Amino acid sequence: MNIGSAPHIDRMSNIYNNSLVRFYHYVFHDLSDPRTRDWFLIPSPVPGASIIIGYLYFILSWGPRHMEHRKPYQLKKILVFYNFLQVLLSFWLFYEGLDAAWLRKYSWKCQPVDYSNSPDALRVARGVYIYFLAKLSELLDTIFFVLRKKESQITFLHLYHHTVMPMASWGATKYYPGGHGTFIGVVNSFVHIIMYTYYLLAALLPQYQKYLWWKKYITTLQMGQFCLAFLHSCQLLIYDCDYPKWSLIIILPNAMFFYFLFADFYSNAYKYNENYSKSIEGDENRVAKKVANGNTQNGKRKTD
Repeated sequence: MNIGSAPHIDRMSNIYNNSLVRFYHYVFHDLSDPRTRDWFLIPSPVPGASIIIGYLYFILSWGPRHMEHRKPYQLKKILVFYNFLQVLLSFWLFYEGLDAAWLRKYSWKCQPVDYSNSPDALRVARGVYIYFLAKLSELLDTIFFVLRKKESQITFLHLYHHTVMPMASWGATKYYPGGHGTFIGVVNSFVHIIMYTYYLLAALLPQYQKYLWWKKYITTLQMGQFCLAFLHSCQLLIYDCDYPKWSLIIILPNAMFFYFLFADFYSNAYKYNENYSKSIEGDENRVAKKVANGNTQNGKRKTD
């Protein structure tokens, strides 16, 4: 009986394994865009997922333990170079998105993905791919925080943002490199031009950082981009242009989640400080008035 059941178990195992292989091949090959499926880091989700897992392990475990008994690294030259490259890259992505698509051929209402091999379609697909690589490069933001012992800046919002964006842009590159969804990338690239310009100036001229008064408006700009992304994506509920409506299941909740996370960050980082400063200023004014009134009363007593 045992000998007779062995072939049956092997046959079931082969069927199971073959089904998994076929499913994997169907999801990560057959459904993908044939133009981008063989590009670096795109064929399989494993390399990208490995980078994200390694990133989280460094940030949450190995990095802090490594830096525990070490002085923070300054990294000034590296930060200046890194932020300068991010400004250039963000500017290029913003320009490509407008010039190759949104200011020329794309509809602001609803735009399908052009899967052809035309120069324009390939240009947009290449832009989506570079955007994905840019999201991977931005993981260095958090690594620099750890090496400089700036753990207070590594919030849940920061980690969630830097984890979700590479995965989302990988999926866009593999399955939908173009069309309606690229609007989010264009707006995000514009925000990053402003943001990394601030970081560049702060790293280049740290003694003048207190004069960079527009830091808090970067957060407002980031909140605005999620509002635009939400409204622009909602048009898929009204218009039909063969762009997948199911993408709204991912886009809309994340847009709202990001908005409220950034709003909470803004409230904690800036409104609290503003209220605290006003409170201190009010206390100082009350003390000054008491002192002034005391001096006046003392003066009257002397003249009486």
